[in-house]
Amino acid sequence: MTPAAALCLIFIFLVPLAPAGLSLINTGLGRSRSAAHAMLGALCVMAVAAITYCAFGFAWQGLAGGAAHSLRIAGIEWNWIAAEPLFLRARTLDGSPASLVVLLQILSVGLAAVIPLGAGADRWRLGPSCASAALLAGLAYPIFAHWVWGGGWLAQLGTNYGLGHGFLDAGGSGCIQAVGGLTALAVTWILGPRRGKYPMHGMPAAIPGHDASIVLFGCFPTLVGWLGLNAAGAMLFAGAESGRTVLIAVNTTLSAAAGLLAALAISAFRFGKPDASLCANGWVSGLVASSAACAFVTPAQAVAIGLVAGGVVTAAVAYTEWPLSIDDPGGAVSVHAAGGLWGLLALGIFARFPDGASGQWLAQLVGIATLIGFVLPLTYTLNWLLNRVYSQRVDPEGERQGMDLYELGAGAYPEFVTHNEEFTQQ
Repeated sequence: MTPAAALCLIFIFLVPLAPAGLSLINTGLGRSRSAAHAMLGALCVMAVAAITYCAFGFAWQGLAGGAAHSLRIAGIEWNWIAAEPLFLRARTLDGSPASLVVLLQILSVGLAAVIPLGAGADRWRLGPSCASAALLAGLAYPIFAHWVWGGGWLAQLGTNYGLGHGFLDAGGSGCIQAVGGLTALAVTWILGPRRGKYPMHGMPAAIPGHDASIVLFGCFPTLVGWLGLNAAGAMLFAGAESGRTVLIAVNTTLSAAAGLLAALAISAFRFGKPDASLCANGWVSGLVASSAACAFVTPAQAVAIGLVAGGVVTAAVAYTEWPLSIDDPGGAVSVHAAGGLWGLLALGIFARFPDGASGQWLAQLVGIATLIGFVLPLTYTLNWLLNRVYSQRVDPEGERQGMDLYELGAGAYPEFVTHNEEFTQQ
């Protein structure tokens, strides 16, 4: 194994801290009577996503330059899906760059699968959430990831149409975050809001998270995990050399810091005092937005990306809750979908390349349009069909008792009362 490969492997070993941090944030922002269910759900969806991806997903994603199916349109070859054997049979896991891609993607698809759990908190059954993760890991994620990282048609926009370097996404603002966030949007539409969230008349009711300290603590492991994710992704998918990982780490950290401070300032201006949950979402949104362009921008530009991400997430949280009536306890749609799409656009705005290639912003817009126009309908359709055969929402009695007692038989905090009769008021 070369020194660069060894360094990349170390970065990949840090990646599991990203879903660990997100799981803590999702748990803290939900109700106390569903805390154990939220953490177990994160472990389960990661396990299902990893196995499904190894069995089927990687066969559709493949590697740039590997076996793939293509279509010839107007005399131009467009690569649309990989043609790898199932169960990783063509891959030797020996520390080569190809094997490092496989390992990184197993962890990345698990991260993407954890994201929708925040949107479905307090009402999404464990079994259907695992089935949804299998659909994400087996179809939606690898198809889009192939188009971007596997030499697919979005990556070919540069060579085939002269649009910059083709659609770029070094650390996964689109392939991981936006795909996960748009899946979260689809899940919230299918599940509907929590009982009592939207009275028949008036503004939506506030249902605060049960533990702000868990939420804020979760921000620390997410940073460490994102440092590994962005550095490893940039090395494997953007050709960044080992020395450039210092810039990537600086940009990632600055973007998260700027996102937090923007959310803190905006929430303090709006409410008179900073909102802890919005600050945490601003931090993660800065991380999400940093991923696409982490290897292509300066530290000052990374701060600008994070500041906008913090503003975007505070506006998106308010707008999705009202007037769109989207009940998203963990802010997954605002943080990962909106923040991820902004990160992709930011790359087109800020990135400059030594060869002076133009049109990068247009390539990024094509990728964003693909996410909204193809990935969102696909993931909604898959989850809608799943819901028809395997009801995803828990029964009203389960929501009243809490997911811990109803599905697991024991609560995370058995010594405390975890609900009251306010739940029955509509």
